[in-house]
Amino acid sequence: MKEKLVLIGNGMAGMRTLEELLKLAPDRYQITVFGDEPYGNYNRIMLSPVLAGEKTIDEIMINDLQWYEDNNVTLYSGQRVTKIDRMKRRVITDDGLIVEYDRLLLATGSRPFMLPLPGADLPGVISFRDIADVDTMIETAKTHKKAVVIGGGLLGLEAANGLMIQGMDVSVVHISNTLMNQQLDQTASDMMQAQLTDKGLNFLMGHASAAIEGTDRVERLVFKDGSHIDTDLVVMAVGIRPSISLAQSAGIHCERGIVVDDTMQTFDPRIYAVGECVQHRGDTFGLVAPLFEQAKVCANHLAQMGIARYMSMVTSTKLKVTGIDLFSAGDFQGDEDSEDLIFKDAARNVYKKLVIKKDQLIGSVLYGDTVDGAWYFQLMRDGTDVSELRETMLFGQHHMGDSGHGASNSVDGLPDNAEICGCNGVCKGDIVQAITKNNLFTLDEVKAQTKAAASCGSCTGLVEQLLASTLGSDFNETPSKKAMCGCTHLSHNEVKAAIKAQNLKTIPDVMTALEWQQPDGCHSCRPALNYYLLSSWPNEYVDDQQSRFINERVHANIQKDGTYSVVPRIWGGVTNPGELRAIADISEKYQVPTVKITGGQRIDLLGVKKDDLPKMWSDLSQAGFVSGHAYGKSLRTVKTCVGSEWCRFGTQDSTGLGIKVEKMTWGSWTPHKFKIAVSGCPRNCAEATIKDFGIVCVDSGYELHVGGNGGIKVRATDFLCKVKTEEEAMEYCAAFMQLYREDGHYLERTAPWIERVGLKSVQAQVVDDEANRKQLAQRFYDSQKNAQNDPWAEEAAKQPQKYIPIKQVS
Repeated sequence: MKEKLVLIGNGMAGMRTLEELLKLAPDRYQITVFGDEPYGNYNRIMLSPVLAGEKTIDEIMINDLQWYEDNNVTLYSGQRVTKIDRMKRRVITDDGLIVEYDRLLLATGSRPFMLPLPGADLPGVISFRDIADVDTMIETAKTHKKAVVIGGGLLGLEAANGLMIQGMDVSVVHISNTLMNQQLDQTASDMMQAQLTDKGLNFLMGHASAAIEGTDRVERLVFKDGSHIDTDLVVMAVGIRPSISLAQSAGIHCERGIVVDDTMQTFDPRIYAVGECVQHRGDTFGLVAPLFEQAKVCANHLAQMGIARYMSMVTSTKLKVTGIDLFSAGDFQGDEDSEDLIFKDAARNVYKKLVIKKDQLIGSVLYGDTVDGAWYFQLMRDGTDVSELRETMLFGQHHMGDSGHGASNSVDGLPDNAEICGCNGVCKGDIVQAITKNNLFTLDEVKAQTKAAASCGSCTGLVEQLLASTLGSDFNETPSKKAMCGCTHLSHNEVKAAIKAQNLKTIPDVMTALEWQQPDGCHSCRPALNYYLLSSWPNEYVDDQQSRFINERVHANIQKDGTYSVVPRIWGGVTNPGELRAIADISEKYQVPTVKITGGQRIDLLGVKKDDLPKMWSDLSQAGFVSGHAYGKSLRTVKTCVGSEWCRFGTQDSTGLGIKVEKMTWGSWTPHKFKIAVSGCPRNCAEATIKDFGIVCVDSGYELHVGGNGGIKVRATDFLCKVKTEEEAMEYCAAFMQLYREDGHYLERTAPWIERVGLKSVQAQVVDDEANRKQLAQRFYDSQKNAQNDPWAEEAAKQPQKYIPIKQVS
């Protein structure tokens, strides 16, 4: 009969212990888990990206509910254990549930420390520790504008950055004059403060809080010097304390934390403890790496292997705070017997400090450039004599030449026990072994197998270096065989081919026929399947609105404050006084706070309330406007210059051609957004050579360009061909768009699509094969017959509906 193992605490340390245990002894225990929160196990490190709107709760789940079922683990989520009966070996919850145990694992974590200030119990005073706190901040940001974060450490700065992104005016109050004083020295702190001030944060350094005041909710924070700051929200991020009250009430020996030995065993031999709740040899813990090392040791002993010991060691911290790369390790402050090696490039916001004592590296701080952090950390852990490295070690490992300490790839020279992922405690040897043993070829596969680079992402570059050096010529950053998502092992190409070959015409049909692992799919595959079905059967498939992102469902762009952006289509960028007058009247009617001319020669009405959207659409439709599809994976804009009608350099009527092209292509759904431009001469004022499809007018006709991108990664277009007439230019445009629609992967822009399939392949189908070009163009024209219905006009006629989001992203 299996022994009974009960885990109290559904957080990262406890669940990592279970994962390690299931690898060593999968059938030894009947496992029960209790968690206070109504969720599976999620990554607390990633709460900041959730607050900033960069990730969803689903995306930071480590072990979802299905994982517990798959591993025969009983989870009681949202239930708090209130008593441990050590005599009868059982635990009792707040609602009276009793569960017996043979072995008990405590992973109760920590609780946020709340300053005992007068008024700290007012509504609007919270910590930053769990999903509920994040939800409170996001909801508060919708109706209030001012926030104060007490604490200038890592959590405080992440909370402040997230609230600022949510649209709040944020001030950071810190009792010290050094931000993140546990990780940074004064110089790095000053650089960070300057960068974050430029981003819009306000700092009150050296301020001690005295009281929180307000009536129905918080209204101001008062300081000990008598000054105050008005606020609608106070977030305390001033530290954590081990959560030990449950253990104490059971008579388990505790000091600052639950005291454990080197096997993670408490003074009761049937009870183990890991994580932020424990105290080992006088130390308590807050970083993830030592917690995961504890998990390995504890699992080893629960599996009765009995050979592992936990020993505290020097730790490093590699972080990306509000987009800024940081690394610190060891004693970076030094003492009177140590020496500092310092490099500072203020213009690039790069700072490095190495602390040397008795010819050994004992501490380091890296700001802005952290690529050599793992190397410095290894020198520190190994106690390496660095006397011969002093002259060049500040410049990094790749400057060490052939001295034996460097390599062309900086990660190659690291030993197998060098830590690569500090968030998850993953060493180089773990990653290399996983790559070779499990035939891993992509970054996503390494993330799934080892969890390296799966948290904050700051070690992604090192993991990719390991992939490249381990696989050699087999390494490909964008392999053709990559599953669409976790619901299927099939690639985008395989799914698209199956839809056609098997005549699949609904999302449920696809999921059933292709044996989808999740019966309803996920936020990644559902929009993709909806698009592939729409592009495969344009005249038969009924668009599934609930499988679209929020912007496409409401036909407007959601903004960070919850309002929407409405963009009427301005054909070719050409308007008239009547249209401008109508836009002005409608903007006043709906109290639009911002009216902006966009880079695509259109007018953006920003700050529209959701309830006003149908009425505004109706008014715009009556004024002759149609949707600009600024929200869609579709044609966005056709940018033009004034061309030969007005410009003395113009060679053709670029404005007229641009309007014709836009009226031909508007409303067309594509794998990703699609932009077109027509320039009247080679001076290229409309920037046609960084668009998805660009036309450059010349005296003898029209040069056609494809695959450009003007975003974060700028890519100039490839020259497709030259044609003589407007009609030919429009036919080639339609054929190219249709080929991209049929061949591109969902959410793949034309630039990476062309890089994937090759320009010659596109030219062979669009330029060289006239019959194929005409067939592609005709399929585009046919699909447009149903596509060019204005969604604004259709939706304005309906009653406002409640949209159920699949994923709240722009």
